[in-house]
Amino acid sequence: MQDQNPQKNCTKDMLYPIETKEDLNNEYTNANTYQERIILEVLRKLKNPFYNLSVKQVAQDLQIGENMAYEVFKREDFPSINIGRKWKISLIAYLIWKTQKRI
Repeated sequence: MQDQNPQKNCTKDMLYPIETKEDLNNEYTNANTYQERIILEVLRKLKNPFYNLSVKQVAQDLQIGENMAYEVFKREDFPSINIGRKWKISLIAYLIWKTQKRI
């Protein structure tokens, strides 16, 4: 007897519900594929995805103080670079990092 519930053997991380016309036949899709499609769509809309963000800009986006933002920039999983005394991160790297941490 075939299982009627396709979600039964899958974890929550493996499935992600979507509501697009192209995937009406597929109720669920792989979260990584969906995440990649979102990132590619956002990158197409950006004028310069390699624009460098400062600590202050990241702090404003994350709605945290600058001191906390400096701590984020020092984390090993945060893809920032130190140029002289200034910390920078490219917009594309920041968006990918932020997406991976939020989903």
